[in-house]
Amino acid sequence: MALSFMEGNEALARGAIAAGCNFFAGYPITPATTIFNIMLSMLAPKGGIGIQGEDEIASMGYCIGASMAGKKVMTATSGPGISLYSEQLSFAIGSEIPLVIADVQRLGPSTGSATRGADSDIQFLRWGSTSGVPVIVLAPKDALDCYILTIHAFNYAEEFRCPVFIASNKEIGMTRESFDLDSVTLPPIVERKQFSGDTYLPFEAESDAAPPFLPIGSKTLVRQTSSTHGPDGYITIDPDVIAQNQARLREKIHSKTLEKKGNPVSTLSLKTLWPVPKEVLMETAKPFNRIIVIEMNLGQYINEIRRILCDKKVEFYGQMNGVLIPPAKIMEVVENE
Repeated sequence: MALSFMEGNEALARGAIAAGCNFFAGYPITPATTIFNIMLSMLAPKGGIGIQGEDEIASMGYCIGASMAGKKVMTATSGPGISLYSEQLSFAIGSEIPLVIADVQRLGPSTGSATRGADSDIQFLRWGSTSGVPVIVLAPKDALDCYILTIHAFNYAEEFRCPVFIASNKEIGMTRESFDLDSVTLPPIVERKQFSGDTYLPFEAESDAAPPFLPIGSKTLVRQTSSTHGPDGYITIDPDVIAQNQARLREKIHSKTLEKKGNPVSTLSLKTLWPVPKEVLMETAKPFNRIIVIEMNLGQYINEIRRILCDKKVEFYGQMNGVLIPPAKIMEVVENE
């Protein structure tokens, strides 16, 4: 047994390295800066590249360009940085560019409180880009989760060719914990599917799949565009072609939503927030009449639970004051029926 003792931010950075991340660009921001520092120190000895951008917008642009060239990329920020990422996130979604974004959330809105934790960005991660195309958001609950879910995040980014968010927060990111990494079965590493053939159409794929990949700068012409496009990457106004591509962007994620089966339990911690794991929620909630949703915000996820478990009594408790919700308060809410 080999015990590790580290904060969630360090575990997340080490998980990225284990997943094969070889490019990081970011800009310092509390409480995500330790991810930035660790990635810059760890990448160079492994032949990777770490860059501090002049701001968050430039950092996201570096990540998009590096991913288009075939790198496995990550950036890390907090709420104000996610706001600045928005336009380029839309580009990454529409152009199917794999990347991982660690959001170590803090109390908002706006600049908020840099040293106070909250889950302030849950809805913004889902809806913070144009078009309403689905995204993948993973939510760690402790330092070990930060390590494991970061590997999953890279795997999903590569498989589905899309941005994947890790919705951590200040309390998870900056709390040191002991965990035994040797006792955990880690997922196999996934690489994006490379194109093999004669004629490359950069966005040609099955109706529920991501297209195969060729890097920018290869011998074959690779076309990228942020505008509405067809399989060949050229701008189109053909309604049928547009509709097919938009449907594929949706189905490549929704058709593969992770399902977990098992015995009903009294506590469910969702590791995937978006897409909403509908089957998991419905299966787990079957034997229960009363569901309590606990959030460190003012209720950003409760309506998703109510929508899916419409036949259940679904209650909410949340707070967003920069203070963790103590177990005693949760027990009080549970007992106060």
